[in-house]
Amino acid sequence: MSRRDSDINLSFEQTTVDWLATLAKQENKSVENFAKELILDALELREDLALSAIAEMRDREGVVRVSHEDAWK
Repeated sequence: MSRRDSDINLSFEQTTVDWLATLAKQENKSVENFAKELILDALELREDLALSAIAEMRDREGVVRVSHEDAWK
Protein backbone atom coordinates (compact mmCIF):
# COMPACT_ATOMS: atom_id res chain seq x y z
CA MET A 1 0.00 0.00 0.00
CA SER A 2 1.37 3.41 -0.90
CA ARG A 3 1.93 6.16 1.65
CA ARG A 4 0.07 8.87 -0.24
CA ASP A 5 -3.06 10.74 0.78
CA SER A 6 -6.36 9.44 -0.51
CA ASP A 7 -9.20 11.65 -1.59
CA ILE A 8 -12.51 11.67 0.24
CA ASN A 9 -15.36 13.77 -1.06
CA LEU A 10 -17.81 15.09 1.51
CA SER A 11 -20.95 17.17 1.15
CA PHE A 12 -22.19 19.55 3.83
CA GLU A 13 -25.13 21.87 4.24
CA GLN A 14 -24.31 25.45 3.25
CA THR A 15 -24.47 26.65 6.87
CA THR A 16 -21.77 24.13 7.81
CA VAL A 17 -19.61 25.17 4.86
CA ASP A 18 -19.98 28.83 5.85
CA TRP A 19 -19.03 28.03 9.44
CA LEU A 20 -15.99 26.02 8.36
CA ALA A 21 -14.92 28.85 6.03
CA THR A 22 -15.23 31.42 8.82
CA LEU A 23 -13.22 29.34 11.28
CA ALA A 24 -10.59 28.45 8.67
CA LYS A 25 -10.16 32.11 7.77
CA GLN A 26 -9.64 33.01 11.45
CA GLU A 27 -6.76 30.51 11.55
CA ASN A 28 -5.39 31.50 8.12
CA LYS A 29 -5.96 28.00 6.75
CA SER A 30 -7.75 26.61 3.74
CA VAL A 31 -11.17 25.13 4.39
CA GLU A 32 -9.86 21.76 3.22
CA ASN A 33 -6.89 21.73 5.62
CA PHE A 34 -9.02 23.03 8.48
CA ALA A 35 -11.64 20.31 7.91
CA LYS A 36 -8.88 17.68 7.72
CA GLU A 37 -7.49 18.87 11.08
CA LEU A 38 -10.95 18.71 12.65
CA ILE A 39 -11.47 15.15 11.41
CA LEU A 40 -8.05 14.05 12.68
CA ASP A 41 -8.74 15.69 16.07
CA ALA A 42 -12.09 13.88 16.28
CA LEU A 43 -10.46 10.54 15.45
CA GLU A 44 -7.81 11.09 18.12
CA LEU A 45 -10.52 11.95 20.65
CA ARG A 46 -12.43 8.77 19.80
CA GLU A 47 -9.24 6.74 20.23
CA ASP A 48 -8.58 8.39 23.60
CA LEU A 49 -12.13 7.58 24.75
CA ALA A 50 -11.78 3.95 23.67
CA LEU A 51 -8.43 3.57 25.43
CA SER A 52 -9.85 5.22 28.55
CA ALA A 53 -12.72 2.73 28.57
CA ILE A 54 -10.23 -0.14 28.36
CA ALA A 55 -8.17 1.36 31.19
CA GLU A 56 -11.27 1.73 33.38
CA MET A 57 -12.20 -1.92 32.81
CA ARG A 58 -8.72 -3.00 33.84
CA ASP A 59 -8.46 -0.66 36.84
CA ARG A 60 -10.50 -2.62 39.37
CA GLU A 61 -9.91 -3.72 42.92
CA GLY A 62 -8.36 -7.14 43.23
CA VAL A 63 -6.61 -7.00 39.89
CA VAL A 64 -3.07 -8.35 39.96
CA ARG A 65 -0.69 -5.55 39.05
CA VAL A 66 2.47 -6.11 37.02
CA SER A 67 5.38 -3.69 37.15
CA HIS A 68 6.44 -1.92 33.99
CA GLU A 69 9.77 -3.73 34.01
CA ASP A 70 8.14 -7.16 34.38
CA ALA A 71 5.61 -6.42 31.65
CA TRP A 72 8.39 -5.80 29.13
CA LYS A 73 10.49 -8.88 29.94
